[in-house]
Amino acid sequence: MTAEQLLTADLSGIGEPRGEEHGRARLIRDSWAQIEPDVDELGRLFYANLFRIAPETRDLFPVNLQVQRSRLVRALVHVVQMIDRPDELTPFLEQLGRDHRKFGVVARHFEAVGEALFAALADTAGPVWTPEVREAWVHAYEFVSGAMRTAVESERGPATWFGEVVAHERIGWDIAIITVQAPEPIPYRAGQYLSVEVPQRPRLWRYLSPANAPREDGTLDFHVRAVEGGWVSRAIVAHTNIGDTWRFGSPMGRMHVDPGTGREVLMVCGGTGVAPMKALLEDIAQRPEQPRTQVFVGGRTWDDLYDFTSLRKFSYSNTWLDVIPVVEEDDGASGAERGTLADVVTRYGAWADHDVLVCGSPAMIRATVSRMLVAGTPLDRIKYDPFTVD
Repeated sequence: MTAEQLLTADLSGIGEPRGEEHGRARLIRDSWAQIEPDVDELGRLFYANLFRIAPETRDLFPVNLQVQRSRLVRALVHVVQMIDRPDELTPFLEQLGRDHRKFGVVARHFEAVGEALFAALADTAGPVWTPEVREAWVHAYEFVSGAMRTAVESERGPATWFGEVVAHERIGWDIAIITVQAPEPIPYRAGQYLSVEVPQRPRLWRYLSPANAPREDGTLDFHVRAVEGGWVSRAIVAHTNIGDTWRFGSPMGRMHVDPGTGREVLMVCGGTGVAPMKALLEDIAQRPEQPRTQVFVGGRTWDDLYDFTSLRKFSYSNTWLDVIPVVEEDDGASGAERGTLADVVTRYGAWADHDVLVCGSPAMIRATVSRMLVAGTPLDRIKYDPFTVD
């Protein structure tokens, strides 16, 4: 298995399960390998089928479905790779189910989604879609929808939360830090992310990670970079107003520092991936005991390390923390380590006795995790969230 495949598989539980479940998983993976080159067509067919079967669902989505189709494919890839590891897949599906409560999802929608998905898979797969393959996918979807539906039906809290923008600070032309205050605290855990809807782009939900641990006053800080072609990110950075109301879905993600392991911690972050790391550091600082923690924060140039000063200041008052800047292009005057994050982190060793958390762009995560695996970092020590970037 290549490093790319390991990353797609979420880097957990690599092994060869046996028996009937293994046979179904193999059918699903083999058929997906044939379908994957045509995933754009798969996404188009799926939503066309869904809106035909359940027309009321059309109003849940934006006019432009490009991002939504991308999310569908990413979720399918995750399920395909993890379907024979239910204990690891179930928590993600439960989070996904709770998050879908923001759409007003009910039982009949799961049935419509299944029907739309099987029709799209059949049309895309062609002769690969045998009765045995269909049975394997139906069995997998029953598990996926069952876990999501159970989470939806068992949840008694709000489906969404609201917050008011109380601060908007521009940092350069492409980054802003926005503070939102919720009238009641949103029950997220440091390191998790939230789906967010802003008034400038209704129905275009995006995932953002709070840059702080939960606070009693309900305030959340978000670091947002305006990316090319990013309708929502550009609107947030340039057009957010004090007093705007943001809407949030249920918390998601598995980034967490477990206090029970007794291991030291390594954090690797690039760009606005520093946000969940700051939340985790704030959370660690509030604990009775803190593990020795090293943070590598990187960018192409020194200007990309927009929040390094505050991290370094935080480390001055927390002796358990070291912060190391990393830049790819540097004249040497900054004192930063030179190279990519993947280069520099593995230059220090395998980190085999650490709990490792990685956050940044998909390319940065892919490169860093791949290099760490080669260097000898255990698979089960690495945590990252592959669904946070659109």
